[in-house]
Amino acid sequence: MSRPLPDQALTRAAGASLVPGNAVRLLKDAAGNYPAWLEAIHGARDEVHLECYILADDPVGREFAEALAAKAREGVRVRVVYDWMGALGKAGRRFWRGLREAGVEVRCFNPPRLGAPLDWLRRDHRKSLVVDERIAYVTGLCIAKEWAGDPARGLEPWRDTGVEIRGPAVADVAQAFAEAWAETGPPLPARESPVTPPPPAGSVALRVVAGTSFSTGAFRLDTLVAALAQRRLWLADAYFAGTSTYVQALRAAAHDGVDVRLLVPGAGSDIALVQAFSRAGYRPLLEAGVRVFEWNGPMMHAKTAVADGHWARVGSTNLNVASWIGNWELDVIVEDEGFGRTMEETYEQDLANATEVVLGAGRLLPGGRRVVPVSRPPRQRRRATGSGPRAAAGAVRIGYSIGAAVTTRRELGPAEAALAGRAGLLLLLLAAVTLVFPLVTAVPLAALAGWVGLSLLARAWRLRRAGAGHDPGPGPTRPADRPGDGVS
Repeated sequence: MSRPLPDQALTRAAGASLVPGNAVRLLKDAAGNYPAWLEAIHGARDEVHLECYILADDPVGREFAEALAAKAREGVRVRVVYDWMGALGKAGRRFWRGLREAGVEVRCFNPPRLGAPLDWLRRDHRKSLVVDERIAYVTGLCIAKEWAGDPARGLEPWRDTGVEIRGPAVADVAQAFAEAWAETGPPLPARESPVTPPPPAGSVALRVVAGTSFSTGAFRLDTLVAALAQRRLWLADAYFAGTSTYVQALRAAAHDGVDVRLLVPGAGSDIALVQAFSRAGYRPLLEAGVRVFEWNGPMMHAKTAVADGHWARVGSTNLNVASWIGNWELDVIVEDEGFGRTMEETYEQDLANATEVVLGAGRLLPGGRRVVPVSRPPRQRRRATGSGPRAAAGAVRIGYSIGAAVTTRRELGPAEAALAGRAGLLLLLLAAVTLVFPLVTAVPLAALAGWVGLSLLARAWRLRRAGAGHDPGPGPTRPADRPGDGVS
């Protein structure tokens, strides 16, 4: 992967150049991440930029809110971008009002708008912190009590991963925040926009992949790495629902002798339904030789990859369509042997607390590890509290199974029998309800069609009004696409 041709391919796929001269530190779980973030915030002199899908109004979130507010009162420029859907049920108006009254500039990403009925699918799922453009953190952790756990009550923290960056690449993380800030309102003042990268701080080369809706850079990169891996490709993902293209890339790598492993949540998954979708996709992977492991502790929320002990990814992107296409995501791609070894060592430590999934009847692996047969998934009932639009990822997995049954693209395995059966019953129930009570389905569909139609007419009117009386001339144009401007 260090040869010129793969480097060029990775740069083009990710849309991000390789930046040398950085110092990178791997941070595990909240115990490693939260103290480092708070220390950086407390030491801020000029500005603090936080972009986080969830900043909860709970003991953990309030500790961060107090640190941010204290800095704002000192005259430090503190800016926060949070996601509307991520904050839903996690933090209310009083929480955000308290930050604003302290002098923190707070913006919400993509709240619902009448003029954009389907725009809610576009979420800011990033988690990053930039302080004084000298230090940056990119991670999978949100700021909430689930990630910290509660030792007094015997609640273990969620498993997650982040990185600390010092050096020139900090400017790329700062630029990613600037783009998200501009998406939610007026951009940063010109004098504050990232211009000069920090000086070298180490010897690590990395890329900052700042994905936006429909940019698909992370998807192209993940698929390309699956093709380039020669010896090992070890993945960890919180909400795996790989597309057929990506699943085939993993299968092809395994067929070619690559040691492909996938670590996903087990019984501790915060969304049991999404875990069911993930399990429905195990069989084609296992049949090709991909090894699948389920985490034994509470929620495994990390999104990481390490290939051949040299290439590694840490960030917010899950291996599903919602992350690859719909969301704004942020990942760091590190190309360094030392960091790669650390990632592999951490992964092996995680596997010591995981159960391997195999085809066939249950048995014990060497060392007493339990094997879960794919054909008998355990029942789970858990409350949904995690991050990301899982409904979109779930819809993709349901569609994949139904499509396989209808088009015979591949044989449905026993692991998908329950999912296919439930989907079939649901469709039959929907058909029966439509026949017996047509208004039950007709009215919502009519309302949705009317909403979309009015939205399109309003957009056409605004565009015609904006273009009347002048010629925009040649060259690209980009209509405003920010909450509050009425354009989706």
